[in-house]
Amino acid sequence: MKMKKELLNKYSIPVPRYTSYPPANFFNDSFTAESYKKAVIASNEQDPQHISFYVHIPFCYHMCYYCGCNSQIMREKEYVNGYIEALKKEIRMVLPLLDHNRKIAQIHYGGGTPTSQPVSVFKELNQLFLLEFDCIENLEIAIECHPGYMDEQYWHDLTEAGFNRISIGIQDFNEQVLKVVNRKHAILAIEDIIKTLREKDMSVNMDFIYGLPLQTPDSFSETIKKAVELKPDRIVAFSYAHVPWVNQLQKKLEEKGLPTVELKNEIYERSKDILLRSGYKSIGLDHFVMPEDELYDALLTKKLHRNFQGYCTRRTTGQVYAFGITGISQLATAYSQNTKDIDTYIDMINNCEYPIAKGYALNEDQQITRTVISELMCNNRINWKEIADDLHLTVERIKSALRYNTSDLGNFAKDGIIHYSEDEINILDGATPFVRNVAASFDKMLDKSNTNYSKAI
Repeated sequence: MKMKKELLNKYSIPVPRYTSYPPANFFNDSFTAESYKKAVIASNEQDPQHISFYVHIPFCYHMCYYCGCNSQIMREKEYVNGYIEALKKEIRMVLPLLDHNRKIAQIHYGGGTPTSQPVSVFKELNQLFLLEFDCIENLEIAIECHPGYMDEQYWHDLTEAGFNRISIGIQDFNEQVLKVVNRKHAILAIEDIIKTLREKDMSVNMDFIYGLPLQTPDSFSETIKKAVELKPDRIVAFSYAHVPWVNQLQKKLEEKGLPTVELKNEIYERSKDILLRSGYKSIGLDHFVMPEDELYDALLTKKLHRNFQGYCTRRTTGQVYAFGITGISQLATAYSQNTKDIDTYIDMINNCEYPIAKGYALNEDQQITRTVISELMCNNRINWKEIADDLHLTVERIKSALRYNTSDLGNFAKDGIIHYSEDEINILDGATPFVRNVAASFDKMLDKSNTNYSKAI
């Protein structure tokens, strides 16, 4: 499907990213620490039964202009150590609430820059989890890495800390692009980093961002070609989300000029073509994996899933319990987000209080909508009977929970984005970039939101 300019402009509108449903802008402070405790306890009797732990390390040595994450500049050592100690205390406060017959499927460290911390910190945090619970076979313990501050010894030590998946945040190999977005390039040659990780049988992700200033289809194609030569297990090409109301530093990128929607799409299409011709398989909006990757098998069997930690399989799917500032716990019937202020966080933890700032308890309609949107976003299709059977509801009940409008579906079909019938909806080949638009068409809550979202394309 070759996207026409009119189609790109038509659907390049602000819509949620749908990494959660409802989106985080609906979280509110009526969801309290007591609400959180009750939701965690209730989660022991809810599906999925597996456990995912997320640990947020907010500190960065410097701020990249494109970043939309919850990050802040590195502080003095004593202050950072105080935060790490509070993290440990929070973990020790929450783990007793969990049924210890459940198993860990994932442990993930994000930021910020997790690798701003000594490797010894991760060893200790990992042990807090692993000594308390059994694990599924081949669980995933992953960390996001900024190669601009990691020397040879750090990479070696990291391979000894219990991790089995490393995500290297490269963003672009082009030095001019990195400079304009204030991103430091890797200390070591990427080839040497990959070799070190391969020698320890580590799975390797390489993360890139397209849609940044100075990027062109030719320049970003060269970046992707270099990535392909290094043969990482997964290559992730994130669409740059321009949200200057979240991070004012992004306004600096406006000064340099952002690609038009047509140019950004050409960058993506050229990159995707290179990856597919090189043997990678497309997963969801932005992941590319080797054929033997379990994510690809999950896609083929229509069992791909996604949580705040990224795409996963039903095997590794777990309810997410998050620790650290701004961490979002993603439970069966509720979301809960920690305070964003470090001083408040530390004080609350030291007073044995759960550091909850806000959250959201989902009603039945919202739980149904979450299932439908997740299925569409992950597997590019909706089979109404399968979803109804999984939820033990009728198809009519499923559709009644949604903003189900055949006129909207007809327009998507007319534009070559979907094929639909009374029984099923499928995103057509090449139309994956529009999946957020289709998902938004089912979202009753979107009419109640006055929040700004990043553009779909």
